[in-house]
Amino acid sequence: MAKKKKVEVEPQIETMEEVVTEFFEDTVVAEPKISKAVIETPKPKKDTWEIKDRMYYLLYDKTPLSKSIKCSNIHWFDEKAGYERELKYTSNQRTSFVDEMVGDQRLEHVIFRNGTISVPKSKVILQRLLSLYHPDRDVVFAEFKPSEQASSEIDLLELEIEALNAAQNLDIDMAEAVMRVEIGSKVSDMSSKELKRDLLLYAKRNPRLFLDLVNDDNVMLRNFGIRATERGILRLSPDQRTFTWASNDRKLMNVPFDEHPYSALASWFKTDEGMEIYSNIEKRLN
Repeated sequence: MAKKKKVEVEPQIETMEEVVTEFFEDTVVAEPKISKAVIETPKPKKDTWEIKDRMYYLLYDKTPLSKSIKCSNIHWFDEKAGYERELKYTSNQRTSFVDEMVGDQRLEHVIFRNGTISVPKSKVILQRLLSLYHPDRDVVFAEFKPSEQASSEIDLLELEIEALNAAQNLDIDMAEAVMRVEIGSKVSDMSSKELKRDLLLYAKRNPRLFLDLVNDDNVMLRNFGIRATERGILRLSPDQRTFTWASNDRKLMNVPFDEHPYSALASWFKTDEGMEIYSNIEKRLN
């Protein structure tokens, strides 16, 4: 019996196209991730306007029976828009900006009675006009704010206390110097009790000016010069241009043009020559 021949099957050669196709079929291609830009919508700013009754008053303690303020043909510069916007207060519009108004406009008057005007919380348009946009705000009138008023009063009271404490501890020479600025040569005829009383009253009445005078070195020197002239140690010429020794008319200094003679003398006392004269006068006054 004849044996069967083994038939060897030659391997099939793949074409290049088949190899490439097979490669791409086995390869998992990840889809590219497209990052989506997150676009944030700007949130509208929260309106911080407080709904409440408000009162406005005329500045500089003015209290006329009635005073109306201009509420038409006025303008407010809008920084965001970059131009001036016309304002008008009306009784039938929901805005005070003319470029936002619709239809006819019925002008409304704003009148201060006895220096004040109260605007209820229902009239927000008028409140915003007076508090935010009106050109006369903080010039002719202002909004009454109790917290700010209290803070201002506290500052004034603390200043008054400081001035009264300074007046209480002031020596007699400095007290005389300060009061001479206020009442002039009358201070020379006052007793120490009268001087102390008027000094305390002056500190209470004008605390800021009082403290400025106390801290001003020239106040003491001016008073020193005035006392020297009143005691006949120095002499000021009738034209108030020259200081001389009263005893021999020897000239000490010329007063610069348009300067107060005793202010000029106080400044001169700080010079080398003036300090020697000051020491000489001080011995004579004592």
